[in-house]
Amino acid sequence: MHYLSGNEASAEGAIAAGCRFYAGYPITPSSELMERMAERLKEVHGVFIQMEDEIASICAVLGASWAGAKAMTATSGPGFSLMQEAIGYGAFTETPCVIVDIQRAGPCTGQATKVGSGDIMQAKWGSHGDYQVIALSPWSSQEMYDLTLRAFNLSEQYRVPALVMADEAIGHLRETVQIAPKVEVWNRKKEKGKAPFDIEGEDGVPPMPFFGEGERLSVTGSTHDGYGFRRTDDPEVHARLVSRINRKILDNKRSIIETENYLLDDAETAVVAYGFTARTSLFAVKRLRKEGQKIGMLRLKTLWPFPDETVTDLGKRVKRILVPEMNLGQVAGEIKKYVSCEVISLSQTNGEVIAPETLIEKLKKI
Repeated sequence: MHYLSGNEASAEGAIAAGCRFYAGYPITPSSELMERMAERLKEVHGVFIQMEDEIASICAVLGASWAGAKAMTATSGPGFSLMQEAIGYGAFTETPCVIVDIQRAGPCTGQATKVGSGDIMQAKWGSHGDYQVIALSPWSSQEMYDLTLRAFNLSEQYRVPALVMADEAIGHLRETVQIAPKVEVWNRKKEKGKAPFDIEGEDGVPPMPFFGEGERLSVTGSTHDGYGFRRTDDPEVHARLVSRINRKILDNKRSIIETENYLLDDAETAVVAYGFTARTSLFAVKRLRKEGQKIGMLRLKTLWPFPDETVTDLGKRVKRILVPEMNLGQVAGEIKKYVSCEVISLSQTNGEVIAPETLIEKLKKI
């Protein structure tokens, strides 16, 4: 057992997954993750670079991935905004990488040392065009380790940028963390001579060579055919490419999405929560259960692709859903797309975590 902050645990999860390249720029409240990677990468013969800004950081990560490294960066709100164009490039070029976003209270510089969850929609829609990413939401230091490791595996398996959408409260939370001596690690598949940007297979994920292995390799953010050659005036090539990079995630979402149920069997009211807020939500749900109220909780461990089928099923079973968030209702708005029952948003944007008493009071009123 180890006693680690969430930021430190995320760094350990990355090392366990085989991450050997980190490029980043220090930004509160994610800086401890970067500091830990600076120390640990020396010990495992990896490469650490402090870049001049977040744009350079994510671009270095994408380049390192094509050079054969498992690569990551970490940031917070303003840096996450700067990375969006390159994240879109990573999705379109099918470049595996991991970005850890330790969210703080925004917009803009906002409260740099305070907590928030305002980047959830940006994680999915921050870049332009139609594409998919994978975004996970940890609620403990242990899950900062586990879900960072899982983010690397999913990123390699589906050739897509994977995001760990934590928040300041989790990043700075210090708890015991169990680090297994052996973990399951996924490595990207290779097939010499095969097209790196097209495939007919069921999973929609083509093999990925490295630079320097003798393959004819062109990596462009413009529309490209299966071998990376630009086809910007070909509507069929563009439609095929955009369709596949979306389908490879959406068609496999049942293998990607993870949720947890608590006390939902006979619940009339459900709390849907994620991140640190799910911890206080579970406390409130258990307290009200002791008072005889039929209430349960659904925790979203995966935010993108959104667990629409699970939410739809929940909406058929309960009378109302309460969604507590440290933003102005970003996930609540998404839930409303998939249910016909009442959806109540409990928003808090003051830079503080939502207290159990606040949740209990709100739940008693409804």
